[in-house]
Amino acid sequence: MDPSTTAGVTTGQPAGTGVRTRFTTGTGAPRAAGNITEQYLARYEKAAAGVSDPAALLPVTGAQRRFLLARRLAPGGRPDVVPLFFAFPRGTIDLERLRAAAGHLAATHPALRTRPDVLRGAPVQRLGAPEAQVNRVTPRPGESAAAALRRTLLAWSAEGPPLRLFLADAEADTDAEADGSGTHTDGTTGPVEILALALDHAVCDEQSLGRISADLGEAYGHGLGPGDVPQDRAAVEVAGYREAVRLQLDAEKRASGPDALAYWARRIAPALAGSGAHAALGQSAARQTSAPAAPRPTGALQARLPVRGGDGRATAFPVLLGACGSVARALAEAGAPGRTPLLGYPWGGRPAAAPPVLGCFLNTVVHPAFAGGPDDLTTTWWDDLDHADTPFDEVVRAARTATVPWTGQLDGLLTFEDLHRRPPLELDGVAGREVHIDGRPLQAPFAVSVSYGTDLLVRLAWDRDAFPDGLARDAFAALTAELSGGPAELSGEPAEPSGRPRTASATPVA
Repeated sequence: MDPSTTAGVTTGQPAGTGVRTRFTTGTGAPRAAGNITEQYLARYEKAAAGVSDPAALLPVTGAQRRFLLARRLAPGGRPDVVPLFFAFPRGTIDLERLRAAAGHLAATHPALRTRPDVLRGAPVQRLGAPEAQVNRVTPRPGESAAAALRRTLLAWSAEGPPLRLFLADAEADTDAEADGSGTHTDGTTGPVEILALALDHAVCDEQSLGRISADLGEAYGHGLGPGDVPQDRAAVEVAGYREAVRLQLDAEKRASGPDALAYWARRIAPALAGSGAHAALGQSAARQTSAPAAPRPTGALQARLPVRGGDGRATAFPVLLGACGSVARALAEAGAPGRTPLLGYPWGGRPAAAPPVLGCFLNTVVHPAFAGGPDDLTTTWWDDLDHADTPFDEVVRAARTATVPWTGQLDGLLTFEDLHRRPPLELDGVAGREVHIDGRPLQAPFAVSVSYGTDLLVRLAWDRDAFPDGLARDAFAALTAELSGGPAELSGEPAEPSGRPRTASATPVA
């Protein structure tokens, strides 16, 4: 998953929105009876009473509430988009067959047929007809395929389906994983086409991405379209999605009790002591959040590290969290010495009894990046996971209740993706090679992503208005050294808004 994904809601003013009217989440409002989830469900039930199409109406999860708020604050109402990019030999993909397969996915999975809406002040999701957008993108003169796809994703319309696919032709030496000689890292040569599989984050999480890749490949291979989904299966999927949303909201209610809120207040308040310093790191980004201007320039670096014996999700993540905390403290030291950064990372999944449906069932867990030893960090991390179902907006309110003036702005994001759970996209027997295209909007001043497969692909993206390139490079070198036990070979250069590398000698992270 790309480091620019997983939204961190910050302050800002709406500049156009795909959500039709204003809604509230409970954060910052006068304290009312019940937690935020209970208050939201009460508003939802009241708003939904007597609607003409109750079967098409569903509440939203805590994560979806947050993404819809971020969408409302974003220029043009643009949602947070999760893209995956796959390179295929030129001529592999039949666009009409791909369009039919994408329609089959939308007809099968209710989450891909939902649209955000606001009903009498309550955010909701409505089920609609199956639809998926599939288009070929033609690069402009002098524009690379990576830049063309980046431009297309930045122009994502607030209206339209949550699943969209874009295909662009690319030359081998402009591919994001080529070595500059026309030969790819897997030994193949020749022109390629890059497929962007993109989703509104409000309808997907890590578990969903693996299912979407597998189902898209199966539908494409069998020539299936939206009309090939039996009505009884579609009805079962809708019932399963509705049940999963209900169970998720039940879990969020249980995780929002007084003990959980007190726990998060104790965790966050010490990090925000002297909150004026906390505002310093993100001031540049916050000033521009509300401006419907061109995306701010970002830089990107990546390195591949060997997987050490015994590394697994439960053992590797605390190490990554500690290393990412070191990066955050190093970056913060330049603008706000001595302050403790707040990181966010997605965690969670469907409740144990929930059907295995597609959807957005994660939560963003807050990690105050205090300096400390690995044993203390691991112990604290396990304690945090015991409270990981507490919705992010409840965590923000808990901090405010403890008289901490926190807006919910995060200093950095960390995502960890297990590629064993998401095999490469395969279309009619041809496996796509995953590539990476950077330069899209960041939801925090910096983001680290780690893809865990046969090796660790570690990537850093940063807002160049927030951090100088040299500082970011030094922080990334320290990150990879901490993860590998020694310096790692870096690739990538800080990219201009066009996505072109600043020096010709470096392999660009496109």
